[in-house]
Amino acid sequence: MNKISFEKIRYNAPLLACVIMIILLLLLPTGYEEYLSFQESDIRPARVLQTDDTSIIDTGLIRSGEQRCELEILSGQFKGKIATGENTLNGSLERDKIFFVGDTALVRINYSDDEILNVSMIDHYRLPYELLLAAAFIILLFLFAGRTGLRAVFSFVLTILMLWKILIPTYLKGYNPIWVGIGITVLLTILIIALVYGFDRRCFAAVSGSCLGILVTCILGVIFTDLFHIHGAVMSGSESLIYAGYSDLNLTQIFMASIFVGNAGAIMDLSVDITSAVYEVVEKRPDLNWREAVKSGMNVGHAAMGTMTTTLLFAYSGGYIALLMVFMAQGTPLINIINYKYVAAEIIHTVVGSFGLVTVAPFTAMCAGIILTKRNNNHTVL
Repeated sequence: MNKISFEKIRYNAPLLACVIMIILLLLLPTGYEEYLSFQESDIRPARVLQTDDTSIIDTGLIRSGEQRCELEILSGQFKGKIATGENTLNGSLERDKIFFVGDTALVRINYSDDEILNVSMIDHYRLPYELLLAAAFIILLFLFAGRTGLRAVFSFVLTILMLWKILIPTYLKGYNPIWVGIGITVLLTILIIALVYGFDRRCFAAVSGSCLGILVTCILGVIFTDLFHIHGAVMSGSESLIYAGYSDLNLTQIFMASIFVGNAGAIMDLSVDITSAVYEVVEKRPDLNWREAVKSGMNVGHAAMGTMTTTLLFAYSGGYIALLMVFMAQGTPLINIINYKYVAAEIIHTVVGSFGLVTVAPFTAMCAGIILTKRNNNHTVL
């Protein structure tokens, strides 16, 4: 086998592995598909034909009561049938929804044999627009990045499936969240970076730097979650999980794992940037020794870290703009704000994630400098 063929195999092997894993994950059941609360019911889209708002009680901004809608079922065994749907309002602007004639709603149809017992309205039916947005993203990515864009789509799909089919079910089954999180994060790191480079020295260098950065984030996340006295119930939806019968779950460890899982993407991004820069320098200067290559990688890392740490700050604070506005409107003292549990939890996410980014730069520069110059020094190919 000649060198070109070997390099082709090495470059395309991660894509093949990714496709196989995606197919297997699509076929893999989570174990929660037949959950009892969804038996004897059917989830379908329905068009709103008429609305009855007479039972809705308005109290300022708050609306409570019940909206009744005449619906036409759009698919399934009851397709074309007309039914009355109930939309219960609980006085929460965050969760409540109001339907108008012509809207498409996602409804839950409770039935017995061929008879509809009742229809509850879940929310607006957004799937077509979500698919349209995803398709536009994939097309744009493919147009601008070609085959590399296609590989990015595969890595995106693989990540979603790994989280949904492996990470979440294993958490629910009580496996140690930290070890499961590390295992899945490292596996995804290897596959995603390999999709960029193929299985070569660049991949080895970038993966090594990323994993060391993730390890630092994991250790600091565990330590400071304990020092800050953060309970995992601070995560949105965690109390509902406990009341649903999962009181034995270690929510605090799940929170710890969420820190390094959430920051893994930014760490990989910086690691690939530094590795690519070092590779280009080494390719242009084959006589470069590893110390000079490491120094070049560090210089790239210095520039990138200035914006990457701010990226995390924007990412985590963006979802809390309304809460920050409440604090300011009420004149809440700063010392109170930074000591609130949920604020401290976001501080851990942001600052510990920034630690990971700061450390991944020298780790990757060191790994890339040594690994990528070794070929030139030894005149061998991996």
